Amino acid sequence: MANYRRMFLDGYSYFMTVVTHRRKPILIEHIDLMRKSFRESKRYYNYRIDAITVMPDHFHMIITPYNADEYPKIIKSIKYNFTKEYQRGHEVSQSFSRYRRKMQPVWQKRYYEHVIRDEKDWEGKINYIKHNPVKHGLVEIWSEWEYSSFKS
Repeated sequence: MANYRRMFLDGYSYFMTVVTHRRKPILIEHIDLMRKSFRESKRYYNYRIDAITVMPDHFHMIITPYNADEYPKIIKSIKYNFTKEYQRGHEVSQSFSRYRRKMQPVWQKRYYEHVIRDEKDWEGKINYIKHNPVKHGLVEIWSEWEYSSFKS
């Protein structure tokens, strides 16, 4: 993992997966806080959310940033704003080593990112995001999941 390098390509869209620490299922019960965190990030960074599904312990999205080099800052902003508000009303604990490295106890440190390369790639990622609630057994039909940008 030490040699992993992120790609920054202006004009491209990015598929992202962001997961809570220890997969704690807190996102749906705090969906208003998630929405607020996204709104706050959009105050500072110019990007479009092309597709999103929020699950109890992670979210998938495709974003198109105006400046590609800002997408790590976009993710950091979303995570920071959620954490800041979440910690006000909730006890959060973590290991000393995570604390020492200044890692937030709400999110996994890393996130998955993939540059969308072509139409086939786009369609595959859209279908993955759309059907993720079905895959996880939360609904039987993707259109039943209300925490998504997809409507039937």
